[in-house]
Amino acid sequence: MNLHLVEIAAAVAPGAHAVLLLDQAGWPVSDKVAVPPNITFAPLPSKCPEINAMENVWEFVRDN
Repeated sequence: MNLHLVEIAAAVAPGAHAVLLLDQAGWPVSDKVAVPPNITFAPLPSKCPEINAMENVWEFVRDN
């Protein structure tokens, strides 16, 4: 995750800021994750399929 964040931070235009939408997985908020100063995490609410399309996939998998 740290390497991925470094790549994203390098792609952000100078003076700009990136906001990353995250699900409620635990690893992005680990103390070991170093978030660059030009990136902010915006966690999605848990179980909110109208915002997080992946919730629809999990519901389909559970039902089938």
